[in-house]
Amino acid sequence: MLRHALLAKIHRATVTFCEPEYMGSITIDPDLLDACGMRVSEKVLVADVDSMARFETYVFKGERGSGVIGVNGAAARLTKVGNRVLIMSFCILSDDEFRTHRPRVVLVGPGNTVASQLTYEPD
Repeated sequence: MLRHALLAKIHRATVTFCEPEYMGSITIDPDLLDACGMRVSEKVLVADVDSMARFETYVFKGERGSGVIGVNGAAARLTKVGNRVLIMSFCILSDDEFRTHRPRVVLVGPGNTVASQLTYEPD
């Protein structure tokens, strides 16, 4: 049996720009990507804490150290600058892999910097 599991999460980042005319994606500061292990082109689920919208897109790399969290394309109409978002990626694991899997979570601080990191311990 295979199970879907959280792979990585960026918790409560602040949207810095919305560009509805762009082709799509979410632009993320590479410092945040490195901290949680997300990769460019990876599919992500974005949950907007303020508007309650949820949408899927893919990761696009922004400028390192910029704190950028930019929502592009049609999804830009589901959020706005200043909204807080959770950005999550998932993986598919066997039962054996699931038992030892530890998702990486980045808690975001002011300016969309890495405030702290944690891992969820397996059950």
